Amino acid sequence: MEKWELLTDVRATLGEGPVWDEERGAIVWVDILEKRIWEYRPADADLTSYQLDQYVGAAALTESGGLLLAMRHGFYAMDRDTEKLRALGDPEADRPANRFNDGKCGPDGRFWAGTMSMGDKPGQGALYRLEEAGRISRLVEGVSTSNGLDWSLDGRTFYYIDTPTREVAAFDYDRETGRIERRRTAIRVPEEDGYPDGMTLDAEGKLWIAHWGGSQVTRWDPETGRKLDALALPVPLVTSCAFGGEHYDELYVTSARVGLSTETLEQHPLSGGLFRFRPGVKGRSPFRCRDL
Repeated sequence: MEKWELLTDVRATLGEGPVWDEERGAIVWVDILEKRIWEYRPADADLTSYQLDQYVGAAALTESGGLLLAMRHGFYAMDRDTEKLRALGDPEADRPANRFNDGKCGPDGRFWAGTMSMGDKPGQGALYRLEEAGRISRLVEGVSTSNGLDWSLDGRTFYYIDTPTREVAAFDYDRETGRIERRRTAIRVPEEDGYPDGMTLDAEGKLWIAHWGGSQVTRWDPETGRKLDALALPVPLVTSCAFGGEHYDELYVTSARVGLSTETLEQHPLSGGLFRFRPGVKGRSPFRCRDL
């Protein structure tokens, strides 16, 4: 395995949710607490940011090249050329102490994203699916910290992380209806590995998981629950990962610095940076959401 490479030291407070934009040749990710979207093009090291007016938990690509955003006050569509936002609906208008935390476009072309309590109160969040403007389905309730999600290669299984559970849950998934059912545990993460955060699937059907408090990204077989590999990083708070690059053979990894002491930041000064590995396996292109 190749050693990590620091691509850009943006020092994100809470970097999250990377997604590769093939059309722009760029990796897109968010800094939730700084209300910012980052876009980095490895070919020429071009770095762009979009400043928003509220927490942004996740960004997904749309078919026309725009973004769907899961923000503190619900779902929005964003035109990257004009930076104009359009509200699509807020499923938790009655829960002002919550915010969205992570999300991803599914194989059904719909945006999936979950919430959490900003005060870290357990069981206050949920997982949602944005069907169309104003129509939102609640899929999982009683969530504490909604995080990583992805779908199996055959499209029959949905994987999901509620971080404090220290597990990856698997559900049967119906692409036609978007329904998920028959929850079970696919992976259990040992305490010494830190907490599971964001994740992505590779082209061999294995899951890559970022470890909050674990300084690593790990690879797992979701069929057996066995850990296959681990990539160490020079930061304690590893938040998410996504495959990208021309051949999808590069793994992009986000990190955070929120809550770290001055002493810890002196020991881990690259916290909040964007990293890249070439792990020896390929990923797949991300699903794009329908334009709303």
